[in-house]
Amino acid sequence: MGDFNLTVILDAIRRTSGGLSRVELAQIVGLSPQTISNISRRLLDQNLIVEAGKEGSGPGKPRTILRLNPGGMYALGVHLDPAVTTFVVLDLVGAVVRHSRIKTPGGNDPSAVITTIANEIAQLVAESGVDQHRIAGLGVAAPGPIDLDNGTVVDPPLLPGWDRVELRDALARATGYSVLVDKDVTSAAVAETWAGGPSGAGSFVFMYMGTGIGCGIVLNDEVVRGTSGNAGEIGHIVVDPDGPECDCGQHGCVKSSAIPQVLVAEAEAAGILDGSGSEGSGAEVQQSFSRLCELADEGNEKAAAILDKSAVLVARAASVVTNALDVERVVFGGPFWSGLAERYLDRIPPLLDANSAARLIHPIEVVGTGVGEDVGAIGAASLVLEHTLAPRAQRLLLES
Repeated sequence: MGDFNLTVILDAIRRTSGGLSRVELAQIVGLSPQTISNISRRLLDQNLIVEAGKEGSGPGKPRTILRLNPGGMYALGVHLDPAVTTFVVLDLVGAVVRHSRIKTPGGNDPSAVITTIANEIAQLVAESGVDQHRIAGLGVAAPGPIDLDNGTVVDPPLLPGWDRVELRDALARATGYSVLVDKDVTSAAVAETWAGGPSGAGSFVFMYMGTGIGCGIVLNDEVVRGTSGNAGEIGHIVVDPDGPECDCGQHGCVKSSAIPQVLVAEAEAAGILDGSGSEGSGAEVQQSFSRLCELADEGNEKAAAILDKSAVLVARAASVVTNALDVERVVFGGPFWSGLAERYLDRIPPLLDANSAARLIHPIEVVGTGVGEDVGAIGAASLVLEHTLAPRAQRLLLES
């Protein structure tokens, strides 16, 4: 029970940008002043919080403000994407201390990629200068589907050879850190709750624009993972009944109609793009897709029409999810997001509003991620902080 109360207090401090006094903490979390004082002392002794001056203009003693200590704990994050692998060192308040990015090694040998990741992590930690004893662990955001319990990647698209790869255990052996593996879309949602600011509070879906399109789900500040850790797979929502056939047998699924690889293929068929980027690796798809977005921004009407249609299709998928879950916000992000941001944020909000079952009760806010371009890697590191420090019901279970 003591550990649970400690995480509740730490979480309350974390969620208040200016910090909280002990009196305010007692009012917010409902614990006695003595309990607040005891736990605060523990957190101070562990260097997880600091006393950050005094406030108070009324009668009585000024109150000492407690805030998170950014250097009290660190976490490492890796986002494994078929195109680019991103690495971060994150501090306790969710700020990036150091980051790097490499092209994801080609071929179909996961062990070579794992070795590359381990070497890059070692170099990043050395360059960051952080105390390794304060690193709580390593988080990995991987494309789904995954086996969450076993930390296994299960045959993701555009990563040939990655069938049943025990990524968690392999990286733990290669790096010496405790490792957590989660799906990239879920990791992005975790990043938003930990480092996104106002966009990461309450109930929202994170529409992840990557090699595929998926969504992370947060309800009442709790990340939803599902039975096996694969919640948010929206690739087979039908968004265009007259669209191309999907590998599932339906027509016009998100997967067959709206992901970047499909849009690049459309652009190639229309003569807008040269080459065969749609048939290449994840990195080649990303490069061709970036060029498609540039052409649309430069005024190419055919390119703009492809992206505008994709906004309609993605809005339909998002509407299905927001109506099913009754959330207050849709957050967009991911490695393919930046080229779409202006166009999607202009076109999708009215489409979502028009299709909202609860539109007469509450609006649905549509925003870009508050975390930035490295949301996957930041989310991976945030997994470690969440696992270590966030209040969880399991902490209430008594040891048998």
